[in-house]
Formats: sequence, structure tokens, C-alpha cells
Amino acid sequence: METFSRARGVGLAAGRGLLLALVSLPGAVLGFTLALVSMALIPVGIGAYTTPPVLRGVRAFADWRRVVAAEWCGVRIPSAYRPVPEGGNAWARTYALLRDPATSRDLRWLQVDMTAGFVTALLPAALVLYALEGLAVAVGLWRPLSAYGGYWYGFVHVTDQASAIGAGALAGVLLLFAYRYTPSLLSAHFRLTKAVLGANQGELAERVRVLTETRRDAVDTSAAELRRIERDLHDGAQARLVAMGMDLGTVEMLMDKDPAQAKQLLARARQSSADALGELRELVRGIHPPVLAERGLGDAVRALALRLPVPAEVTVEPAGRADAPVESAAYFAVSEVLTNAVKHADAQRIWIDLHHDEGRLRITVTDDGKGGAAVGAGSGLAGVERRLATFDGVLAVSSPAGGPTMVTMEIPCALS
Repeated sequence: METFSRARGVGLAAGRGLLLALVSLPGAVLGFTLALVSMALIPVGIGAYTTPPVLRGVRAFADWRRVVAAEWCGVRIPSAYRPVPEGGNAWARTYALLRDPATSRDLRWLQVDMTAGFVTALLPAALVLYALEGLAVAVGLWRPLSAYGGYWYGFVHVTDQASAIGAGALAGVLLLFAYRYTPSLLSAHFRLTKAVLGANQGELAERVRVLTETRRDAVDTSAAELRRIERDLHDGAQARLVAMGMDLGTVEMLMDKDPAQAKQLLARARQSSADALGELRELVRGIHPPVLAERGLGDAVRALALRLPVPAEVTVEPAGRADAPVESAAYFAVSEVLTNAVKHADAQRIWIDLHHDEGRLRITVTDDGKGGAAVGAGSGLAGVERRLATFDGVLAVSSPAGGPTMVTMEIPCALS
């Protein structure tokens, strides 16, 4: 049983190696050629639109190889692709892809895969098939071949039955070698793939650096938010509650002496309590809006749109809920973008689109304002970018002078 299982594994490794060889050579040649042509066309403008889909195709091909490496031989090939902004400016997408170190690594891997990768993938199948060919020669295939002056099998010149038996002996040695090493040869192909395609330590260190920076930004943002809450409580609701307590103390003294004045102070105290309650509600809404907690991101964004001074159209496709921190980040990011559109873009109409696709929450805010928005130090969009980066999200802005402005936000997440 063990021998049968081993033989089955040898045949499976040979078949898989042959499949890889048949796929890797044309796939690598096509992917590398299209990538080179597309990038060469970037200076004339065409490449800005063709390069993103071509490089995404290369990434899909590389990810397929990662999957089969893990499933067939247990070789885990790490991936460290940076997120690519969707929508907006095609030049921004192209620039983001080209500056990603993983892109140059993928292109190097394509060159290796069409040469050494093709050979190492074909080797397991070639070894098994060549050994079987030698056995076929030994049992009679040599006879039709001898009519053409004999046949060279390895270093054995087969012209008669005796030399055919020699070829069979050599084939037996090769078959034993294939029985022992064919699965290892297939693993060697995937280890070569991992050496070229896997993320190196420098890229992983860069990834750690980015995560450290985004975590620090998140901590700084949280600290600033806590200070804002403390300031709002101290200057707003707390001050009103203190004034209300003083008014009630005065009312207590005036109840018998001047009931009319006491009645006026009671009315003022009641108004102060209503104002304090309103400020507390606004404060709670600024921390985590109740509609967001109760009804989700879609309804919370609709509520935002209803409070805008300009008409806004909201389209929501997600059928589930993201994690609460992701929904909160997305909500306040949309709120900041809408505030910018109303205050700075002089927009007359706004369109908001939310949908979830391929594990990413994508939000697009478009306005018909004057344009000119940019992500820079001190701008509200820079704060939005930092907020999204905490969750590995990205921000893309397309805002030519004269408008329109399209702001696209993406956050990797799963929906419940």
C-alpha cells in the first residue's frame, strides 16, 4: 500500500510538473511582453490606462502560483502587495503600481519562470516519461527504431535486443531515481519560485515601518480626540450644568421672598438643562453616532446627506455590516469629505456611492464643485488618508481645476 501511494505521488508530481510547464512558459511570456509594451506606452498616455489591468493580471498569475505552491507542495510564498486605489485618476493607479516593489519582483519572476522555472517544472515529468520510454524500448520498441540505424537512449546505442536490455537497465535506474526524487524536484521548482517571488526582508521591514507609523497616527488621533471630548465637556455641558446648579441655588433662596424672580430662574435652569442635553447628544454623535451603531454605515451616511445644505444622492450596495472600528473610520472619513465639498468646493450637488467588492469596502464621493482638491499637509484630506491608513485603506483624489471632484476611499474588510 505504501509503495502504491508513493507511486501515485510520483505520477501526480510528474503530471503537475507537466501542467506547470505548459502554463508557465506561455503565461510568463505573454505577461512579461504585455507589461513591457504597456509600460513603454506610458509616456504617450495610452499606458496609463493599459498598465493597471495588465499588472493586475500579472499579480493574479503570481497569486495562482502561490496557491498551487501551498496546495501541492506546502511551500508558502509570502505576498506583500500594496493596496491600489480604485476609481479616480488612471495616472495615480499606474504610479501606485509602478512604485510598489512587488511589481518589479513580479516582472523578475516572469523572466525566471519562462527559463529556469520552465525547466524545473518540466524536469519531474521528463524524468518519469524518459524512464518509461527506456522500458518501452527494452520490451520491443527498439525493433521499429532499428530500421533507422538504431536509437540512442542516454549513452546506450540500441541496435539489437542485447543493447535494448542495456537501455532497459538504464531506464530502471532512472525510474528508481524518479521514484525517489520526483516529488522533491517539483518542490525545488516552487522553492525557486519562492526565492524570486516571495517578499524579501527589506519589503517586510518596510511593511512593519508603515504599520508602525499608522499605529502611531492612530494613537495620536485617539489622544487628540480624547482632548477634544474633555474640552467640549468642560466648556460646554459642564459649564451649563454648573450655571444651572447656581440658578437652582438662587431659586431656593428666592422661593419665599420673590416667587416671580424664582420662576424666571427656574425657566432659565430648564433651558440650560435642555441646552446641556443637546450638547451631550452632539458630543455623543461626534464620538460614535447612534444611527451608526444601530443601523449601520449605509443609514448613517444617508443621515449625513440629509443634514447637508445641498442635494445629495446616496447609493448603498453592502448587504452586511463591517466591524465597528471600520464603520466608524469610514463614517468620519465620509463626513470630512462632505464637509470639504460644501465649504471649499462650492458644490451644488453631491453623489455618494458605497459598495463592497472582493473584500474591500469602496466609497466614492463626487461633487460638481470647482475642483482643485489635493491631499497635502494641513488639508482635511490628509487627515482622511491617515484615518484610512490605520486599516490599510487607501485614498484617491481626482479633482481637475473646474471640477468635478471624485474622492475614492477603500478599506479592506469583510462584511458580517
